Amino acid sequence: MDPKDGAHNGNVDELLDSDEVEKSKVGIMRARVEREDPSAKDVDNLMLRRFLRARELDIDKASNMFLKYLNWRRTFVPNGFISESEITKNIEHNKLFMQGRDKLGRPIVFVYAARHLPTTVEEVKRYVVYTLDKIISRMPSGQEKYITLTDVEGWGYANTDIRGALAALSILQDCYPERLGKMFIINAPYIFMAMWKVIYPFIDSKTKKKIVFVEKKKQLSTLLEEIDESQLPEIFGGKLKLVPIQEA
Repeated sequence: MDPKDGAHNGNVDELLDSDEVEKSKVGIMRARVEREDPSAKDVDNLMLRRFLRARELDIDKASNMFLKYLNWRRTFVPNGFISESEITKNIEHNKLFMQGRDKLGRPIVFVYAARHLPTTVEEVKRYVVYTLDKIISRMPSGQEKYITLTDVEGWGYANTDIRGALAALSILQDCYPERLGKMFIINAPYIFMAMWKVIYPFIDSKTKKKIVFVEKKKQLSTLLEEIDESQLPEIFGGKLKLVPIQEA
């Protein structure tokens, strides 16, 4: 199951910040998915709410999405986690880091995109699950989202990986909905934008609204609107050292 999503307590009391409509729909959705897949009893109401919100509170669509997720998780992560031995090439790239929190308390993930080199699509998928599970496990109580700073400086043809990017996007949107809070893309060169045009149509509308391309001259001021200087990595003039995701 999604880390930090433990067994529910039989009601929707934990959805204290939800409105009554959401609470009611979570209850209806729970009854439906538990009837279809008894393992749904092991997840909390916050998780069901994320799937509901990803489908604009449409119970049928959210339930179908969630049931597909449960089946995928059993198949793709049969041991409950991805081990580092399954993603050795991607870890060697040393491209993803965690440090600090933004002003809303969301963990900050930093990505050196130009360190990515294509591997098999299956390893990319495993790496995405590994990193998302790691990020979620480090979230403070009551927090459901994270933000990403993606530095694309130095990106070239060797880094271009359309199949890997689409596979990663599919997992993020279909299996970890409503987890991404915001993504800042920094120092994007022309060649990256060419790949971006291919991927963009596959990004759902909710995710598109969370993606911000940052102008070089406004980089620090833009980031400081969301992140205190003490929580920014040193490379952006902040105070924190980057911590590789596998060491976080």
